[in-house]
Amino acid sequence: MKKEDKAIIINQIAETIKSYSGFYLVETAGLDAEKTSALRRACFNSDIKLVVVKNKLLYEALESLEGDYSELYKALHGPTSLMCTNVGNAPAKLLKDFVKKGDTLPALKGAYIEESVYLGADQLDTLASIKSKNELIADVIALLQSPAKNVVSALQSGGNKLHGILETLSKKEN
Repeated sequence: MKKEDKAIIINQIAETIKSYSGFYLVETAGLDAEKTSALRRACFNSDIKLVVVKNKLLYEALESLEGDYSELYKALHGPTSLMCTNVGNAPAKLLKDFVKKGDTLPALKGAYIEESVYLGADQLDTLASIKSKNELIADVIALLQSPAKNVVSALQSGGNKLHGILETLSKKEN
C-alpha cells in the first residue's frame, strides 16, 4: 500500500472515531458469512458503524487524535473490527445478544466510552449496564416529577378533607 493511501485511510478512521462519542474494539474473525451478515444488520439497525481495520492503521489514527488511548494499544492484536457508537451501551447489548445465543464471537477486546477505557471480554456486563444519555435524562426527569406529584396529590387530598371538615362544621351550626 502506498504511503499516500495509508495516510488517507488513517485520516478516514480518525474522522470516523471523532464523529462518534465512543467505540469498541471487537474480534469478528472466525464468524461465518451468515453470522457476519447478522452482526452487520444488527449494527445497522442499532445505528452502530462497524468497520474492519488493520491494527497498525487504527494505532496511527488513535495517535493522531487528541486524548490518551494508550491503554487500548494492548488490545490491538489479531483481527480487529471497530464499532463506533453515540450510545455507549448499545454495542455491549448487541454483543451480549450474540453471547446469549452461544456464540464465542464477536468477542470484546476493548472499549473507549465516556473517556474511560474498558479492556477484555469480562467488561461486557459493565458496559451493557452503562446508561445512555437519554436514559439518564429520563431518570432525572422522573426524579424531579416525583416530589411535585406528591405535593399536588397531598394538596388535592388535603383539599377534599378540608372541604369535608368545613361542610361538617357548617351543618353542626345549623
